[in-house]
Parts: sequence; C-alpha cells; structure tokens
Amino acid sequence: MWSDPVADMLTRIRNAVRMRAREVKVPASNLKFGIAQVLQDEGYIEGFDRIEDTRQGLLRIQLKYDQRGTPVIHELKRESRVGRRVFSGVDEIPTVLNGLGIAILSTNRGVLS
Repeated sequence: MWSDPVADMLTRIRNAVRMRAREVKVPASNLKFGIAQVLQDEGYIEGFDRIEDTRQGLLRIQLKYDQRGTPVIHELKRESRVGRRVFSGVDEIPTVLNGLGIAILSTNRGVLS
C-alpha cells in the first residue's frame, strides 16, 4: 500500500471546503508546511499554524471565503503521484486556468508557486 501524505492533505482541504468548514487540520511535515505557505502567500487561505502534539504535530489551516461565502479555492488537483512522477523543465510548466490559478512545485530550492 502506497502512502501519499500530500494527496491526503489536498483531499482534507477539498472536503473541508465542500463542508464550508472554517479550518482543517492535517498531519504536519516540512513539505505540507511549504504548500500551506504558498497557499497563504497567493491568497488562497487565511493562514495556518502548527499545533504541537506527542507525534509529528498538526497544521491548522484557516480556509478563506469571499463576502458571499463562496470558497476561494475552487479546485485542487495533484499531477505528480507516488506511482507516476511528473518532472518538468522550467519551459514545460503549464499555465493553470489560463493564468488565473497557480501551480505549486516542489524543487531543490523548496516549494514554489
């Protein structure tokens, strides 16, 4: 059985947005911390913080909605998976929603948008 913690994080966020939850908690890791930082920097979430516990800790992510209650996050999709890694050069990175969305990339310099 393969374990994909990033896919689990994205699924938890998708489910929380569907339920109109104000926050979601996911198990913490450095990669997930980087993804949450990019989502905050790009304005897709209100914020996040780390909750320490006896294990690895949790990330508490505050989701963002507009004045009418519509979620800012409309779609989350994982391209590179455990069983099918996708590697792209800088010239091959596709545009997301004709420039209206972002692609989050894991690079040797860290997590970038």
